[in-house]
Formats: sequence, C-alpha cells, structure tokens
Amino acid sequence: MKVEHVPLEWVTRTWEGVKDYIASAVEFGKGEYTLDQIRGYVSQGHWDMLVAIDSGVIQGVATVHVYNRPNDRVAFVTSAGGRMISNEDTFSQVKDYAASRGATVIECAARDSASRLFKQLGFEEKYRILGVKL
Repeated sequence: MKVEHVPLEWVTRTWEGVKDYIASAVEFGKGEYTLDQIRGYVSQGHWDMLVAIDSGVIQGVATVHVYNRPNDRVAFVTSAGGRMISNEDTFSQVKDYAASRGATVIECAARDSASRLFKQLGFEEKYRILGVKL
C-alpha cells in the first residue's frame, strides 16, 4: 500500500471516497468532532488528510493536525480509519510524511484495541486523557 498526502485542492474530490472510513473513526470518539467538523478542518487546511491506496483503491484514511509545542513539533493523528496505520510499511510512510512536515513526534488518542496495535508499531503510552464538562 502507498500512503499519500491529499493536497488541499483535492480534498473535496476525495471526500466521498474516504468519509466512511472517517465516520468509523468518529464512531469510537467521545463526541470531540463530528464528520462535518473534520471535513471543515481538512477542507480549510487546518488538518492534513492522508490516504492509503492499494491498486488504485483507497483502503484507509487519516487526518493529522501538525502544530508546535515548546520542545516538539507534533503530528497528531486526529482520526484514522480502514487499513491506514495498521502495519510497519504504512506507518513508516506516515512517519516520512510527518518528518517532511518538520514533526519530531507523532501522537494520537486511541481506544484500548488501537492502543495495543499502535504499541506494536513503537508508540508508548504517555498519559490517559480525561475530561469533565463544565
């Protein structure tokens, strides 16, 4: 599989082919984002979209927010669905993309099953995210 960054001008044309993958990722969230909000962030260029393609067919998608902290430039995977970050080959390509954006770390929030998979790819748990509505 080949992982490719979707240029901003191609996001709208690509959306129909990836929205179900993103919707499956949103399904496991706790209401942080809706599908429409993710589309807005990506189509406005705030987040990047990566697709995993095999034989010309999209097999998975990830959205990534790249930003700076005082000690790191972070590529934070905000959603991932399908066969995107599922093996060393595709993850290596995601790491290459992140490095090309100047990132020094890749981070994500994950449910337990995804966490187990990502640990096999070298991720380490940094902390658990908790929240309370005010």
